[in-house]
Amino acid sequence: MMTYNTIFNIEEKIVLITGSSRGIGFTLARAFASLGARVIMNGRTHTTLEQASRSLNALGYQTSTSLFDVFDKEAVEKEINRIEKNTGPVDILINNAGIQRRHPLEKCPLDEWEEVIRTNLTGAFVVSQAVVQRMIARESGKIINICSLMSELGRYTTGSYAASKGGLKMLTKAMTVEWARYNIQINGIGPGYFLTEMTHKLADDKNFDDWIRGRTPAGRWGNPDELVGAAVFLASGASSFVNGQIIYVDGGLLSTI
Repeated sequence: MMTYNTIFNIEEKIVLITGSSRGIGFTLARAFASLGARVIMNGRTHTTLEQASRSLNALGYQTSTSLFDVFDKEAVEKEINRIEKNTGPVDILINNAGIQRRHPLEKCPLDEWEEVIRTNLTGAFVVSQAVVQRMIARESGKIINICSLMSELGRYTTGSYAASKGGLKMLTKAMTVEWARYNIQINGIGPGYFLTEMTHKLADDKNFDDWIRGRTPAGRWGNPDELVGAAVFLASGASSFVNGQIIYVDGGLLSTI
């Protein structure tokens, strides 16, 4: 029987967060590390990744780094082997790595379409496949996929992103169908419009900013720290029978037309 005073405890859990050298991934890395987790930060640019890790270590948190492209299967498997051997079993995987390329669909270059799908969708599959082998053997694990409002909705010039995040929602459900039997919980978080490096140009556009504030019942953009509660819930024992769900953290945007 679970004791409620430890239901959200993630201390000493090993957490791998892809794309965590900045933005939402960095916010989650900082939050999980502050709660006592052993955070492994991932990125594909050595200098940026090491800087991000050092900034958290300077605060007294436990972080290390793992440099790889999420869609490079050979590199991913090599790094997961190294992590499991030198650090320990990955208890929680957060698939956060993602990019955006804006084009009207009829003008979207094929190479950019494939880059978005490869990073946002295929990357989550590749990393999960490498990590889940060990989770299955241990019959324990958590996978959290960072989805999006665009797992449900589309918007002009975001076709490749919407396709990738819609696919990630369904990949979350497919993972659940196959892996929940091994006591692995796979869920997603769908952020609404949050102020990050990826969205600051949109926020600086007064017309777009006014539109977002008017379209969102909460009347504002989200702060990345407001994603932490959902992430900790899905990473902890509190969600032991929650599987295949996408929690939308969107200020109510999906609830209105």
